Amino acid sequence: MLVEGLKKLLNYFKTMKRLSMAAMALSVCLLMACNENKPEETTLSGLKKSDFVSELQGKQTELYVLTNSNGAEACITNLGGRLVSLMVPDKNGKMTDVVLGYDNIADYANNPSGNYGALIGRYGNRIKEGKFTLDGEEYTLPQNNFGHSLHGGPDGYHTRVWDGKQIDNQTLELRYLSVDGEAGYPGNLDIKVTYKLTNDNAIDIQYEATTDKPTVVNLTNHSYFNLSGDLSSQNLDQLIMINADQYTPVGETLIPTGIEDVEGTPMDLRNPVAIGAHIDEEFQQLQFGKGYDHNWVLNTKGDINKVAARAESKTSGIVMEVYTNEPGIQFYAGNFMDENGDKGKHGVVYPFRGAFCLETQHYPDSPNQPEFPSTVLRPGENYYSRCIYKFSVDK
Repeated sequence: MLVEGLKKLLNYFKTMKRLSMAAMALSVCLLMACNENKPEETTLSGLKKSDFVSELQGKQTELYVLTNSNGAEACITNLGGRLVSLMVPDKNGKMTDVVLGYDNIADYANNPSGNYGALIGRYGNRIKEGKFTLDGEEYTLPQNNFGHSLHGGPDGYHTRVWDGKQIDNQTLELRYLSVDGEAGYPGNLDIKVTYKLTNDNAIDIQYEATTDKPTVVNLTNHSYFNLSGDLSSQNLDQLIMINADQYTPVGETLIPTGIEDVEGTPMDLRNPVAIGAHIDEEFQQLQFGKGYDHNWVLNTKGDINKVAARAESKTSGIVMEVYTNEPGIQFYAGNFMDENGDKGKHGVVYPFRGAFCLETQHYPDSPNQPEFPSTVLRPGENYYSRCIYKFSVDK
């Protein structure tokens, strides 16, 4: 009311041409004071943009908000290119957050290894013993997981501040120059990642990159999904389907040992099954990963129009379909989430197996396994990867 009254007063003075500089200054100060006391607007998911504004690595961090014509919302921070929240409708039309994360930039900066919603690189997943040979030269990478290099090492792209540019209400462009020698990788890798919230309630992620030296690249997104509508609940009753006849079994430290058929094993997810149905069976692969933490060899063979994976919560009715041009997908069932819980957005405690990941990718350790599809990128070539997480409801 006070603000509207001051505006009317200012307009009156202007009309009467009696507005002195002093009166103008006083009115402007009063308006500013009123605006300062006005509560900050929050996003649909309850986030405040101001909680994501800081300076790290000499750059400003921010929260970008994407919305579509259906009222869905995606919030992304340029620290790690992380998907912070994703609001989609459930079977009753209620907008529901389906990804784990934190509600301020400090928690992300202080807990980078959680990888919630992060862009992963230069190489998503594991490289054996943190070493690979390319064109006769051996490269050494940080070892941060059972003596192997995982997700680009402890200072991978998930920890970097990207340059963000919001193109429109539905599109965010993120850029990062990964310099030659960063984390031991050769070549200056110029990366662009585009997030788009489409009008059919999908988050469409497109990765592009070029290099000035031969290198290896495997970029992905590490969002933790819980479709139930309750981010404090476990994922065990949610359904999973992966369109794959084969997977890459692993050794005790989770490095692939080849390719095997899923037929007759708990790794057969070609038909929808509850995540918890077989996760604790005495099957060696599940014991190695403490549950599902493996790469599946997709039947889609790079066809972006075919469903690679599907997840569903009968509680909320929310369905998520995954589409990709990548040859593989890592299904991780949250087996290494802190059993004591990690406090996330709005104070919610995330439990052991409180979410799952579906990371579209080339296979783990491909640089050391020539029978796997190549991850080598050379000068003059264009790296392109695409992942679509599409949401609907099953009533």
